[in-house]
Amino acid sequence: MSNTTSELQRGLKSRHIQLIAMGGAIGTGLFLGSAKVIQSAGPSIILGYAIGGFMVFLILRHLGEMIAHEPVAGSFSHFAYKYWGKFPGFLTGWNYWILNILVAMTELTAIAKYIQYWWPHIPAWISTLFFFVIVTALNTLNVKFYGESEFWLSIIKVIAVISMIVFGIYLIITAPALSSVSITNLWTHGGFFPHGFEGLFYMLAFIMFAFGGIDLIGTAAAEAENPKETIPKAINQVIFRIFIFYVGTLAILLSLIPWNQLELGGLDKSPFVIIFSQLGIGWAAHLLNFIILTSALSVYNSSMFANSRMLFSLAEQGDAPRLFSRINRNGTPIFATLFASGIIFGCVILNYLFPEQALGHLMYIVVGALVLNWAVISLIHLKFRKTMQKHQIKTHFPALFSPFSNYLALGFISLILCIMWSQGFQESVLMIPIWIILMFICFKYFKRRSI
Repeated sequence: MSNTTSELQRGLKSRHIQLIAMGGAIGTGLFLGSAKVIQSAGPSIILGYAIGGFMVFLILRHLGEMIAHEPVAGSFSHFAYKYWGKFPGFLTGWNYWILNILVAMTELTAIAKYIQYWWPHIPAWISTLFFFVIVTALNTLNVKFYGESEFWLSIIKVIAVISMIVFGIYLIITAPALSSVSITNLWTHGGFFPHGFEGLFYMLAFIMFAFGGIDLIGTAAAEAENPKETIPKAINQVIFRIFIFYVGTLAILLSLIPWNQLELGGLDKSPFVIIFSQLGIGWAAHLLNFIILTSALSVYNSSMFANSRMLFSLAEQGDAPRLFSRINRNGTPIFATLFASGIIFGCVILNYLFPEQALGHLMYIVVGALVLNWAVISLIHLKFRKTMQKHQIKTHFPALFSPFSNYLALGFISLILCIMWSQGFQESVLMIPIWIILMFICFKYFKRRSI
């Protein structure tokens, strides 16, 4: 294990960045988590994903202006450190790290659900252990291996989603008059808001989980070739991908069968698979389950990449043990990767002890970490803009409607927290101040050691 260089390699090409940005937007939140939202919101789920996607895009543009101006490893922590202060940098970095740990654990848990669609007798912990070993091994290799693996995993699910949309349109057009397949399913079974606007409103917090990996592009900036061009291009295309892959896909699928006739059950079944299964198109259901499996692997793979790079950045800043800044001959922060893997291994234990409850609890905990991460991005961007204006620096990729969009995003995040509190997930909300206090204690410890 050779520490031949102290810098990460710029081994991610434009096509890698494009697919990483796209892959982060398509995961368990859409393929599995949407089941719960459909039960509560009906067809209005389409509007919910449109609202959530637009808000996340505004936040991504806040981040995009900063990383296009200064593409660095661990961008979240770096900018907080530089434009806000030492503790915000420490908190942001570690929050993003734990966020990706939680996302990785959630996706790994979801993988077991997809495997059990074919082989229900296989315990969840065995599936999680198997894929844990494979993805961990992959992330110890050169970043180009990560880029290529994520490129092809994302290609598979993007082609699949587009094919699903095209096939769905074909079914709608060719469906006989007496068939249940009709675009009128979006408004004829209790209306677009079958449970009123409240049915959608109280699901907004759950919907936001779906966008958990979309800001991965900020972490990939330090290893991208020509980031000042590839990053803005990738970010600008995110909004179109959200509307195609979320809004478009759900509109088509909910036209294929009335929402209130879906036999969804709980979080252990994908509405995408169930729809084709109920339509009697078994081959499509099996193929789709395979695609969804690759999607979860893609997001898990990306989360592993993100948390190892963030831990590397924290170590470089002195906010984590220097051991995690060690890079092997492949240009990979090996100890940061292995440490993150060790924490994620807890997912295997969780699935062994609580196979039925693991996914639901993880998803809401992730949302708590997510909203803190997004709030900090918008706050940092406000401070970044003040610094740029003070020094009369014109940035290459200015954010949309700032500072109005910053305050809009912060207001929306506050609303999400209120929804979580009112829906019985007070623990997830209370964990935010507890986490901040814990991080402050750790911050003081690290700074005392560095004196």
